Amino acid sequence: MSVVYFVIQQTMYFAIPLLIVAIGAMYSERSGVINIAMEGIMVMGAFVGIFFINIFQDRMSGQKLLLLAILIVAVAGGLFSLLHAFASINMKADQTISGTALNLFAPAFAIFTARMIQGVQQIQFTDTFHIDKVPVLGDIPVIGDMFFQNCYITTYIGIGIFLVAAYVIKNTRFGLRLRACGEHPGAADSVGVNVAKIRYAGVIISGVLAGIGGLIFVIPTSTNFNASVAGYGFLAIAVLIFGQWRSNKILMAAFFFGIMKTLASAYSAIPFLKSLPIPNEVYKMIPYIATLIVLAFSSKNSQAPRAEGIPYDKGSR
Repeated sequence: MSVVYFVIQQTMYFAIPLLIVAIGAMYSERSGVINIAMEGIMVMGAFVGIFFINIFQDRMSGQKLLLLAILIVAVAGGLFSLLHAFASINMKADQTISGTALNLFAPAFAIFTARMIQGVQQIQFTDTFHIDKVPVLGDIPVIGDMFFQNCYITTYIGIGIFLVAAYVIKNTRFGLRLRACGEHPGAADSVGVNVAKIRYAGVIISGVLAGIGGLIFVIPTSTNFNASVAGYGFLAIAVLIFGQWRSNKILMAAFFFGIMKTLASAYSAIPFLKSLPIPNEVYKMIPYIATLIVLAFSSKNSQAPRAEGIPYDKGSR
């Protein structure tokens, strides 16, 4: 059973960032703005968060430092996403090119800034955020071993973000307006909805969640940041497509890819997989091979909500 607990715990480390970032991308795309800049925003969020932790870890530590870093990266991700929002909504630029520009800019900025400040591009930090066991909850049989031991508070924050985000987009006036601006902007505009404003909100939310996702990805899986989130932003977009732009399906897709990533990264700790005569490189390719297979079989049923309407031409979509 210890192997099962280990796999589940590792899956949470990988699935939660995917879930948060994919939900953020859903908000942007349901508003009518395609955001493929999630990789770049994750890198920017992780850079700001880890650099903040690196600076202040001598003065504070533990969950207080982590929570403060999460707030910082949320702001950083939201601000960085404004570049994409301005280019896509105001300038009516091609959204793919705008997103690609941010993806190229973020790691270059992180490397340049880190080298300018500290001389090397790797930013080190001390992991003081690991929780050996949550009081009371960690003593629950089975469930405690799976979810409340050897964990991070980011897991529970991620689940909370998902629950709030899923509720807002389905059951609130803002969520209705967001979906209307993505599917029928002309109709939304005719009843007085400020389509540009709602789309800005969608893109900013995607930036906030991607920034948080970048930090949440790095914290449990490393002790340094090297201007990379291992393609997780692109994998999150695959999760979004596989989840058909619906929060519940995105949840299932995120945990599916989380399991694939766990098999790729922690196979040596699983006796059955370790005993197989398979090269390491094959295991590392598992998440991306799974991505290609899943998208190939689900492409016919995975169509993005399309924006329609007279006031907003193709460039604004």
